[in-house]
Amino acid sequence: MGMIDEAAGLIPGRRVARARFHQAAAAVLILAVMVAISAPWIAPYSPSAQSLDQIQLPSASHWLGTDALGRDILSRMMYALRTDLSLIVPAAGLPMIVGTLIGTLAGYVGGLVDGAVRWIADVFQGLPVYIFLVALVAAMGRGPASLLVAFTALGWIVYARLVRTEVRRVKASGFVEANHLIGKSAPKVLVQHVLPHALKQTATYFVFDLGMALQGVAVLSFFNLGVKAGTPELGTMIAEAQIFLRTGAWMVAFPGAAIVILGVCITAVGDHLKARMQGDPDGR
Repeated sequence: MGMIDEAAGLIPGRRVARARFHQAAAAVLILAVMVAISAPWIAPYSPSAQSLDQIQLPSASHWLGTDALGRDILSRMMYALRTDLSLIVPAAGLPMIVGTLIGTLAGYVGGLVDGAVRWIADVFQGLPVYIFLVALVAAMGRGPASLLVAFTALGWIVYARLVRTEVRRVKASGFVEANHLIGKSAPKVLVQHVLPHALKQTATYFVFDLGMALQGVAVLSFFNLGVKAGTPELGTMIAEAQIFLRTGAWMVAFPGAAIVILGVCITAVGDHLKARMQGDPDGR
């Protein structure tokens, strides 16, 4: 009996721990956004200012040390957050918008339109994602515009499938037909009743997609296919410091840890949002 009570007591404890973890993850993301916005005012140094002493260990004057050119790593990471967040939000948002529009059209109209969308989605989904992403960016040239086009070209498929499935489900329930019978127009029914159901799915996936976009931007920047050289960006900072891994590991460790922490926090918030959407208030 005591073992049962003890086992039962673990459940509330796990819920509390999980809730605190989700709260901590959300707090870290909010802090990251605040740091990114206020970087020009709170960064201790200019991200491009070089020190004559060049490489310096973490110290009271440079909390995270400096890179090979004597630039303060903490300041560059603050500006890198600004760069990355300004890229990953549209990199996840544009595919969501495009995919939602295409999925709504395919699910609501059906017929040849639905068949064509499904065929195109199957073709794109069969492509090796990262190879195709690198090829697109390399063909269009380095820069934010190329990144956004490439992420949109590959990312709309999941959103289109999610929305199409939900729209077809709502449409097949007879709810849409009932609204048509009482005189509501197709666009009005679509906006007021169909899309709100579909957007719950896309909102959840959008959060997870932010993490994928963060990784994608960092990887492309690491291979010199992202932002311009010299621009503070986490992947670029790692690429610039990789040759100093043995003598200046902190130059790689700090931006690398930032990518991992942000990715974990985004995933945690996405898990919590998904659980809430499924009706679990504790985010289990």
